Amino acid sequence: MSKRATNPPVSSPRAGIPAVGEGKRSESGHLGYLLRQAAHAQRRRMDRALATVGLTHPQFLVLTMIRAYPGCSNADIARLAMLTPQTVHAIITALLERGLVTRQPDPLHGRVLNIALSGSGEELLRRGRARALNAGAALQRSLSASQEVIVRRWLVSAARDLPDR
Repeated sequence: MSKRATNPPVSSPRAGIPAVGEGKRSESGHLGYLLRQAAHAQRRRMDRALATVGLTHPQFLVLTMIRAYPGCSNADIARLAMLTPQTVHAIITALLERGLVTRQPDPLHGRVLNIALSGSGEELLRRGRARALNAGAALQRSLSASQEVIVRRWLVSAARDLPDR
């Protein structure tokens, strides 16, 4: 499935713990574990990339969702970003303090406060997105275009079709 040679297993710092690509951490491992292992590796790449612009991965997700879905509630953002409502509240509070987002009363529902990116929030999201795209390119480099389509379809199908309760 790979267009390039695979990397050798990464050595474990402790004897008896298999490196990625060995034992249950290889193709013979449980599919759910392998998916989590890959997601964890991608998360580490994203964390390192986004740190260069002063963002955490959850902050980047929240900024992205605010930009993509104007008028969403905190609860909506939490669901979209796959974060808890408490985490989103803390992130939005921090983003407000940094001047990266604003809250404005909704013109139709006076008690509702709409969250939007400020100019500096838009700029930081633009810079973060460039870093995130570079980090994501590592995933795509090992796949042909047709393989990428298959993987994308499978990931969406798995998320949509498997019950989450």
